[in-house]
Amino acid sequence: MDVRKIRDLLKRGELSLPEITDGYLETIEQANTEINAFISVDSSGAKSRASEIQKRVEKGEAGPLAGLVLGIKDIISEKGKTTSCASGILKTFESVYDATVIHKLRDADALILGRLNMDEFGMGSSNENSIYGPVRNPHNQKAVPGGSSGGSAAAVAAGMCNAAIGSDTGGSVRQPASYCGVVGLKPTYGRVSRYGLVAYASSFDCIGPITSTVDDAATLLHAIAGFDPHDNSSSEKPVPDYTKQMKEEYTLKVGVPAEYFGEGLDDEIREMINGKLEQLERDGKVELQPITLPHMKYNIATYYILATAEASSNLARFDGIRYGHRTDYPSLKEEYFSERKELEQSIRESSGQERETLSKELEKLDSLLVRVYKKSRTEGFGEEVKRRIMLGTYVLSAGYYDAYYAKAQKVRRLIRQDFMDAFREVDVIVSPTAPTTAFDLGSNIEDPVQMYLNDVYTTSANLAGICGISVPAGTHSNGLPAGVQFMANAFEEGKMLKAAYLTEQLQ
Repeated sequence: MDVRKIRDLLKRGELSLPEITDGYLETIEQANTEINAFISVDSSGAKSRASEIQKRVEKGEAGPLAGLVLGIKDIISEKGKTTSCASGILKTFESVYDATVIHKLRDADALILGRLNMDEFGMGSSNENSIYGPVRNPHNQKAVPGGSSGGSAAAVAAGMCNAAIGSDTGGSVRQPASYCGVVGLKPTYGRVSRYGLVAYASSFDCIGPITSTVDDAATLLHAIAGFDPHDNSSSEKPVPDYTKQMKEEYTLKVGVPAEYFGEGLDDEIREMINGKLEQLERDGKVELQPITLPHMKYNIATYYILATAEASSNLARFDGIRYGHRTDYPSLKEEYFSERKELEQSIRESSGQERETLSKELEKLDSLLVRVYKKSRTEGFGEEVKRRIMLGTYVLSAGYYDAYYAKAQKVRRLIRQDFMDAFREVDVIVSPTAPTTAFDLGSNIEDPVQMYLNDVYTTSANLAGICGISVPAGTHSNGLPAGVQFMANAFEEGKMLKAAYLTEQLQ
């Protein structure tokens, strides 16, 4: 049931939130051992909060999300909870504050069950890069759930919660939603505050909902969207009523780019999507219009150059000294900082040979610290994160900056311009969410290029800063779900949700 139906039952007294919560906790206990979506569950806290919200429901004072039971991707800060980003380098880190999105959810009386598994630091397309082990697809446990928000999508698909919050840097909400047969929404960059989201690539990262229905996605987006003074990139544009917008009556102009339906796309997925579009056109709901996006062939290369560059910069803060994993290096003394301070003072007060000797001692102390940095990061980061840090450092290095990073920024502008030109003619753009259904666990782990190509249809929305949503398109002959993606111009989520809602109604 969607949130509206649950709220109606709560108001009529036919259902109580403690009952709903107990049901989800029971499902987690039964299914999570196999699926591995939740990495921690706060059962006592959830039950206590369910009772509090239930009292407000009975008094008619409950918030708009009362009845919504969800999980949070382990990359979003929750005060007092471990925020590990599924990484060894943060496995013991406890957040000291709540992300803005957490504040908004709680203010709206949503109930949070626990933390969800993910690819380490959001880097991956299969949820196999996690210190907690891989997440399994509820439709076929031999298959991946997608990534990096694979735990979020799998939890909703398996009925462990009726919604989840994920993050999307290059498709990390939409692609797992497609693989798991649920709805995944990436809002416009700046629509939802990133305050409290551990950064992967700051100019790409977005927080978005994963739900079982489009209506729930619209409801949840409305609750978490809006300006935040803690986030300089958040927009001051008013937040509209998305549920109302998506049900407005008008013929939607849908752009169909040839670049998204060519070589590399599974034939059955192409037929599913074309079938949906043709039916919508016959019913007079949409008007299909061929368009072209000439720079789409550069999507993957541009995205991975820019995203890895930002990742190498953002992840430099994890040094094993200030917080996070620190290697058990025997020569490292807890008194390092006080010892260094004393040495610096002694150098200032000395001269001649004594000063030279003390300076060499200081150099030796600093070289030891560098070794601790290296060993801590080597132990703390996983293989995929190391790969992306190295790629990013390479494209930012002297001699390669102009050849790769600067050129990729120019291509990003061209990709954005392609979309701006298209949106002068159409309301939304349609594409597959992923080129195939979920692949088998382990089948692409040794082939990073093939893994990256799973994001070929989703990265463009992040590059352009526009919004996108994946909604189920049907079931493949292999028994796995596939999704269709709709993208709309910046801050036009209502049009995108309308296209998704119309598609959902065909099922």
